[in-house]
Amino acid sequence: MLDEFVALAHELADAAAAVTRSVRVPLAALHLASRAPQYFRTPMEVDAKADASPVTVADRAAEAAMRALLARRRPAHSVFGEEGGLSRVSDSDYVWVLDPIDGTKSFVTGKPLFGTLISLVHAHSGAPLLGLIDQPVLRERWLGVRGRETTLNGQAVRSRRCPALHQAFLYSTTPHMFDARTRPAYDALAAAVRVPLFGCDCYAYGLLSMGLCDLVAEADLKPYDYMALVPVVEGAGGVITDWAGRPLRWRLDDSVDRPGEVLAAGDPGAHAAALSIISAHFV
Repeated sequence: MLDEFVALAHELADAAAAVTRSVRVPLAALHLASRAPQYFRTPMEVDAKADASPVTVADRAAEAAMRALLARRRPAHSVFGEEGGLSRVSDSDYVWVLDPIDGTKSFVTGKPLFGTLISLVHAHSGAPLLGLIDQPVLRERWLGVRGRETTLNGQAVRSRRCPALHQAFLYSTTPHMFDARTRPAYDALAAAVRVPLFGCDCYAYGLLSMGLCDLVAEADLKPYDYMALVPVVEGAGGVITDWAGRPLRWRLDDSVDRPGEVLAAGDPGAHAAALSIISAHFV
């Protein structure tokens, strides 16, 4: 059954990519992209949601394509998406958690570091069974499945060891995601690492799984921003938790607005050291 869900996750990512991939970017397989809608690096209207985050027609169309596929293939499963909210099915054991474009700001400014996030979560335990990060323009797809090694385009990847924090490369999407409550902890961690970096959205977690960076610390995330990341990071040998060191879970009955601080590390020791710093500055 799990392999069937994995195959469906790939189909969902393909459906979203058909919307978000642009014909205006040079690609090795340009003839395949020529039938895709011209959204990426194409002028479009950018709306603001209630929380002031941006959304485009591409976000909505990509999620609609995934929802339509799930309605046909798994009508007994619930769906929770960033754009369409929660579509709950009574007595559902599973919920698909979707973020059609994680990194809309990157998308609308033409930077190919956004991604589509897809996870399948057990509705009652809140544990993710699989997670997928898809970068459709670069054609890079990370897949994490519970109990299996993480893969990038079908090849196993592994995070790297980081013996000391002063050797660590730290990513966060933007410094503006930290507020008065979370900023002191972030600043303390950033001061302890080798280099703090910004601007990758979900792509940073893919880089971490490949052993190319060491830490990702973020705040103000929602379940659709992080549930897909959990199997990817863990399957590569890393650790990902909230800022209290707790596993990241989201049950069907949980609030969408639960605290959204996330800490990921390729090395369990680096995670423990980073968490110690965060704990000293975060209440």
